[in-house]
Amino acid sequence: MIRQSSLTKKFIMAFAGLFLVTFLLVHLAINLFILPLTENHVVIFEKAVHFMTSNPVIKVFEIVLFGGFIIHIIYGLILQIQNWAARPKKYKKEGWSQTSFFSKFMIHTGVLIFVFLVIHLGNFYFVKSGLTEPVPGSTALANNHDFYHMAINLFNNVGYSIFYIVMILFLGFHLNHAVQSAFQTLGLNHSKYTPFIKAVGTIYSVIVTIGFIVIPVYFIIT
Repeated sequence: MIRQSSLTKKFIMAFAGLFLVTFLLVHLAINLFILPLTENHVVIFEKAVHFMTSNPVIKVFEIVLFGGFIIHIIYGLILQIQNWAARPKKYKKEGWSQTSFFSKFMIHTGVLIFVFLVIHLGNFYFVKSGLTEPVPGSTALANNHDFYHMAINLFNNVGYSIFYIVMILFLGFHLNHAVQSAFQTLGLNHSKYTPFIKAVGTIYSVIVTIGFIVIPVYFIIT
């Protein structure tokens, strides 16, 4: 087995994380067309989903995406365990300089996001693969690839919509520190760049969080 230093693990985790950050924007752009943004929003959504699920190039990136998730999760757990092992006794008093609010709870929000990811895959991706059954609802599905009506049935369930909102809020907290941490790991940690990177991370996390939350909120209030 190849032994890797903590720095190497952090680099791999950072690259995997930034890849996932890019994917989230694409995923959000497609998901927003669940809402009636245009007259043909359903057609746009279904065409985007068809392209993402049938294009051979995207199929390759799908494997890369799953690899990115797995690498990010595994290395995140390994690094956290190593940190705990290296510091078996908690400091009597932790200052803000030692750990920020966001960084302190990265592992906790990460675990919650993983649970949400498994549920999300069970409601969509694994249905397409025939491994799980679609969640029943008032809207009939055309087939196991009918992600639009799967989403409609899910978001029409107020309990699920609230759960989705809470999980996306945790994702937002995770992203707020994750973007900054990834660039810092890659060496972009300088008095000139750090404030800008922090701002970009905050803006990104807010946009992604609000963007995903808008969808269930629309179904709750309509």
